Amino acid sequence: MKKRVFRYVKHITITFLILAVLAISFGLYHGASFRYAENSEMMNWDQDGPYVFNKNDSILSVNYIRGNQGKGFYLEQKEYASNAQIPAFCYFPLDSTRFEFNIDSKIEIPKNTYNDNAKILAISDIESGLKTFRDFLIANQVIDKKLNWTFGKGHLVLLGDFVDRDFSTTQVLWLIYKLEQDAKQNGGTVHYIIGNHELKNMQGNFENTSPKYYHVSSILKKQQTDLYGRNSFLGEWMSNKNSIEKINGILFAHGGIHPDLVNYETNLDNINQIIRSNYFKPSYPNPEKNLEQLLISSHKGIAWYRGYFKDNLTQEEIEKGLNKFNAKLIVVGHTLQSKVNKRYNGKVIGIDVKHPKDYSKTIPNQKSEGLLIEDDQYYRILHTGEKKEI
Repeated sequence: MKKRVFRYVKHITITFLILAVLAISFGLYHGASFRYAENSEMMNWDQDGPYVFNKNDSILSVNYIRGNQGKGFYLEQKEYASNAQIPAFCYFPLDSTRFEFNIDSKIEIPKNTYNDNAKILAISDIESGLKTFRDFLIANQVIDKKLNWTFGKGHLVLLGDFVDRDFSTTQVLWLIYKLEQDAKQNGGTVHYIIGNHELKNMQGNFENTSPKYYHVSSILKKQQTDLYGRNSFLGEWMSNKNSIEKINGILFAHGGIHPDLVNYETNLDNINQIIRSNYFKPSYPNPEKNLEQLLISSHKGIAWYRGYFKDNLTQEEIEKGLNKFNAKLIVVGHTLQSKVNKRYNGKVIGIDVKHPKDYSKTIPNQKSEGLLIEDDQYYRILHTGEKKEI
């Protein structure tokens, strides 16, 4: 009897262990990770900011959070004429670093087509990781340790989802803003292309946002929708960005091009204008079948589409989508990859990988990657600065 019970328990235990291993393997395959060793500095919001809002047509209100959770928080506020060059800084509590920049209220819609044969470095889905983002750019000689642009006339392409999930959204956005200015002064270009999480924030969907920003909104005496709304400087700045661009014959988009797009007469200018006009409008499935509904769809839209990796597309469908825009290939983020890789005979490159978190460690350990295009060669670039041809 005891032997029978023992065998039964042993059988159950082995079955459980097998199922556990399969579940863990399945989770890891689909990008799951376990976070641990969280750093308490994630709750240090002293000097967090700046949070900049239009007070009226001629005045900008610049706000920094001061204080701590023990004694309470308050705002350090200053108002500036909207046509002034506004001095600002951004503080990162994890390693007590800060960077300075000027805020220029003049915001322009960027071009969506570039032809200059300069090198291109692309990275996506940073998800509010300032340290990861900064260190990767330093290692790959885009910026130096003082965060100065060192990439010359190169193109830095940021393929969306630089917000949400972690504690450094504000710092990441202001670093992008700073680098835009620095790159322009040195003949280079920063391309911040909108992903579905930027859309979510502009549209008031905060299901993936760190709880920090709910509390930040309260300290600012704002609603969370105000952080990236029409009256917010960062919201207005993001709302002028493109959703798809072509650089040296290569398309860049967060999600990709659904095959149905070839059935419509359109171009990059039209596509970006349509999607931009919907940045502050939450989308929902709509029975109408037209170009606008296709472009903003949360399944088929430019910032949302996962078909290159989830659907059984043919090479012909891929080629038709590229030919419509006279493009050689397309680079996308959004859908998680184990490493930067080419698919469909090199016509699709996926660059979304799991990046390390600022304030915690993960199992498995995450390591950043990006894409470098130089002299018609394509390289995986690693967090160490090493590059491997693909």
